[in-house]
Amino acid sequence: MGQIMPAKAVRIYKIHSSGEAMQAILALEDGRIFRGKSFGAQTERSGEVVFNTSLTGYQEIFTDPSYAGQIVVLTNPHIGNYGTTPHDAEATRPYIEGLVTREFSPISSNWRSTQVADEYLERYGVPVISDIDTRAVVRHLRANGVMRGVLASGENLDADALVAKARSIRKMDGTDLASVVTTKTTYKWDANEPKNQTGDTLLTPAENADGKQMHVVAYDFGIKENILRMLTRENCSVTVVPATTPAEEVLAMNPDGVFFSNGPGDPEPLEYAIENARKLQGKKPIFGICLGHQIFGLALGGKTYKLKFGHHGGNHPIMNHQTGKVEITAQNHNFNVDPDSLPANVERTHTNLNDHTLAGLKHKTDPMFSVQYHPEASPGPHDSHYLFRDFRKMMEEWKK
Repeated sequence: MGQIMPAKAVRIYKIHSSGEAMQAILALEDGRIFRGKSFGAQTERSGEVVFNTSLTGYQEIFTDPSYAGQIVVLTNPHIGNYGTTPHDAEATRPYIEGLVTREFSPISSNWRSTQVADEYLERYGVPVISDIDTRAVVRHLRANGVMRGVLASGENLDADALVAKARSIRKMDGTDLASVVTTKTTYKWDANEPKNQTGDTLLTPAENADGKQMHVVAYDFGIKENILRMLTRENCSVTVVPATTPAEEVLAMNPDGVFFSNGPGDPEPLEYAIENARKLQGKKPIFGICLGHQIFGLALGGKTYKLKFGHHGGNHPIMNHQTGKVEITAQNHNFNVDPDSLPANVERTHTNLNDHTLAGLKHKTDPMFSVQYHPEASPGPHDSHYLFRDFRKMMEEWKK
């Protein structure tokens, strides 16, 4: 007898009193209006509108805390078809403010799915607009830069009023969002929890898995769970601390290394994190990703600036200057470190080949390095997993 496949889960369009599909509107601050069909929550949400070019991994995008304060346009035209599962979440809930798609599937037919994407986003109050020309949205943002927007669904929507609201939204520039999304209490990452997938057979085993366990303290500025999984794969026990934890408290935990995570918003207002990086520099091996990289840049005396439309997607080419190889990477950030502002004792290790922006740095004498992209990339690509191994090796060298 053949294998019995799970039944397909189906959701239908939300219908209003006229019998037609419920309307949704995406209104941008420059007056551009996009009208489509409504999925997810029947509500109104606002934020900075960005686009992501990943072909898969939409649930990981939904639940990435780095997307706090942002409405996400997905360029892949078909979204929702494989549903959602707790195993693919990067946090306990979605952090996107809203979702913009060309086609949003009301059907979930993947055997791993436990809930269709429509119900999942509705449960957490995230509105979705579908059946619009997402190519037009992306071209508009590329030409004019990211901008504030409002996504609303329901009856009798006033487009002009939504545009006015978009213009009144606080800009991301100068906004500390890391302290909003961070954990409120210190906790130990539980590597034995099945959801944490430490023994994922799709990943190659770590070189140092059988070596002495290292203790890493990870600053949570909006940390993704796959980062914690990757550190665990390198035989590290991980203690996660709130974003504002003083460096003195971290050093009192006697870690073998300290990790600065990804996160949302502008790095410049994070004076507490910048100061902590300075206090930890040279005292412990430290590794930073994304927002953590930007914090390192500022702590070392550099400057940051906002990109025109950011880097968001799983297909960005990065040149590794140390190996001469090109890595395909996952990225999600709106700000970048100005390489010309860094002092002479900082080495440029990686460059984004799309726009030649700084993608990685390393201090020439202190055990300190960072990258602007996401080497833990979930669901992929996996080209940059070696960076977690490099961090492990740095900790081993420091202990000698």
